[in-house]
Amino acid sequence: MTTVRFIRRGGVLAGVTCKGHTGYAEEGEDIVCAAVSSVVQTAVLGLMRLAGIDVEYKVDEKEGFLSATIPEKLTAAQRHDADLILRTAYLGVSDLYEEFSDFINLEVE
Repeated sequence: MTTVRFIRRGGVLAGVTCKGHTGYAEEGEDIVCAAVSSVVQTAVLGLMRLAGIDVEYKVDEKEGFLSATIPEKLTAAQRHDADLILRTAYLGVSDLYEEFSDFINLEVE
């Protein structure tokens, strides 16, 4: 099972962590794992490349781990963009969770 945890700071989303493999299918054929990874990785790319945020980012593909946290000090524009990007990622993972809750655990803390 993959656990996707969105982290809140000061009432707004400030990061996301994914851990584990969904187990929906064999490696290389697991569409659920691929979908979760795609949503989260695209959000991280958006934070870095579109919003220009220096994201604290860690990945361990073997363990199925990804962590991305935005810094506390951002411009107003970066904060706005980060909020939209992370909320969009949350919506994408939430949609996947509704269909594949046996394989995805979704948390917000």
